[in-house]
Amino acid sequence: MLGGRRIADQALSALRGATTAQCIVANDPAAARWFPGDRIVADEMRGLGPLAGIARALQAAGGAAVLVVAWDMPFVTTELLGELRMRGERGASAVVPVHGPSARPEPLCAWYGPKSLETCRALLDAGERRASALFEALTDTEAIGDATLARFGDASRLFTSVDTPARLAELGGTLEF
Repeated sequence: MLGGRRIADQALSALRGATTAQCIVANDPAAARWFPGDRIVADEMRGLGPLAGIARALQAAGGAAVLVVAWDMPFVTTELLGELRMRGERGASAVVPVHGPSARPEPLCAWYGPKSLETCRALLDAGERRASALFEALTDTEAIGDATLARFGDASRLFTSVDTPARLAELGGTLEF
């Protein structure tokens, strides 16, 4: 919980504001209770990491593009996701935020065109698991850099990943079940 809301609900809320349909990729059987009424799909092959999650989302989209947001990113905004979607619909194979001095990509907050599925599957077949490998492998991608990202907030906050109890505590959140 962060700010009185589940972190996943915050990410899903931002996604709902930028899309007309949502699909949650989750392997836990309890996911249907966590998100009643939402479409839940499990990875085709469990244990293959975030790249497999993106592949599953693309497969579940049935030939449509997907806007991806990791469950642990509570500060992503609807406006940023809308920008990713708008740019993606212009024809890029992927639109990925890239920020900071090292130009770090954020492949788990990105837009992927339908043809990305074939590349995902090829990478997974080759043993790759990193989501960033998809961005590296795709051609005709668009990276959104710091100057554009600044319109939506501080990139270091936008892409904050709350993936440990220590990080949650740093942000003033609580671990509740």
